Amino acid sequence: MNHTDILTDLKKGKYAPVYFLHGEEPYYIDLISDYIENNILSDSEKSFNLTILYGKDVDHKTVIDNARRFPMMATHQVVILKEAQSMKSLQDLNIYIENPLHSTLLVICHKHKKLDKRTKFAKVVQRNAVVLESKRPYDNQMPKWVSSYLKELGYEIKPLESNLIAEYLGNNLSKVANELDKLAINLPSGHTITKDDIQEHIGISKDYNIFELQDAIGSRNQSKSYRIVKYFQSNPRNHPLVVVIGTLYSFFAKIYMMHFLRHAPEREIQKTLGLSSGYFIKDYKKAASSYSKTQTEQVLHLLKQYDLKAKGVERVSFSDQAILQELVYHILAV
Repeated sequence: MNHTDILTDLKKGKYAPVYFLHGEEPYYIDLISDYIENNILSDSEKSFNLTILYGKDVDHKTVIDNARRFPMMATHQVVILKEAQSMKSLQDLNIYIENPLHSTLLVICHKHKKLDKRTKFAKVVQRNAVVLESKRPYDNQMPKWVSSYLKELGYEIKPLESNLIAEYLGNNLSKVANELDKLAINLPSGHTITKDDIQEHIGISKDYNIFELQDAIGSRNQSKSYRIVKYFQSNPRNHPLVVVIGTLYSFFAKIYMMHFLRHAPEREIQKTLGLSSGYFIKDYKKAASSYSKTQTEQVLHLLKQYDLKAKGVERVSFSDQAILQELVYHILAV
């Protein structure tokens, strides 16, 4: 099941005796366990029927003893095992999971890594529990995630703005959700998020960001490129050189592929380039007209060289800021 299915059932009062939440992305694990902790029991029922345990502090016997208790003055009790990945005897919970008490909701939170599905324990869990594998999204999935999250909050956002947020904040869902929640608090419901909103409430410059740099370099706009580089140089913590080079490499790799897709349907181009929206196809077509296939190959070679310099593989005697300025100069000179 995915997190939406699980939450829908919980809101309808359809409870399972065991929930096993695992995976590299903690956001959905917290989302479901927090919902169960805060909403299944009333405030008066929680005093006797809500138990929070931590894997590093307990063993399977303690968990089972708590799970086998009957609720007091309530129809259900909730037992949440957090940091289950730290419990040495976790697999011994299979005794309980095979025959759980249906008046208990046992929630097992196994964060930062997924359960090995080849084990006997995993097979018991799959047969007898509601299982969620919380996967960390790929970078190219984040703009759509940002758009969907804001839509649930009652806001609209266009592709350029959702890509800007995704590029700046990365794919740590808890961090992204927190920033989007702050954005929503300060804006009226139904509002369409703009670059100005993003700059004011999240702190991402609308004029000096990686997408504006890509656009400037892609159109060979020297003055704009150097203005953005200068801004990046004055804010190195927000624009790490390795990240900037990696993003530019991805940009030019797509330009290179565009040379082979000029006459392909837009849907095929979007899929091949791994774009979250067809909105950006025009930008890659424009950049492909500014850089020939041979020139694009030269830029990719330059980016590989400067990536090694940025990572210290090739020793250089000047700063990251100087490396970026020199790199952009050589790209524009190709």
